[in-house]
Amino acid sequence: MRLLRRLPPQVRFAGVGVVNTALDVGLFWLLHVPLGITLANLVSTSAGMTFSFVVNGLFTFDAARLTLRHALLFVATTGATMWVLQPLVIHALLWVVDPVIVAKVLAIGCSLVVNFAAYRFVVWPRRAAEPGAGA
Repeated sequence: MRLLRRLPPQVRFAGVGVVNTALDVGLFWLLHVPLGITLANLVSTSAGMTFSFVVNGLFTFDAARLTLRHALLFVATTGATMWVLQPLVIHALLWVVDPVIVAKVLAIGCSLVVNFAAYRFVVWPRRAAEPGAGA
């Protein structure tokens, strides 16, 4: 675990993202036919968000503890990308790609970039007094 903590936050974020993405895509794939794209996306991203909040907060961004403030900012930023941006991207991509799972994976890629920036600068920003804050 110590070795993993030495990795840059972008690498840790990517590793957490692999697991998170497998959870999200797997649930979406199982649920998109019976529930429809929007509801399946809500369920799959909600499961992924819960996992992501805990692991990214404690592991990727080294939070000493997870607070209500962190949770509210995380849900607001992640909810905006997962529940607004991602379905819009999926529906837009369905005009040019098929099957739906390809659109979902591409939408996840868009969310990845937006989420990392939001987590680093909004949810768990580095404070000037923290060691390595300028890095």
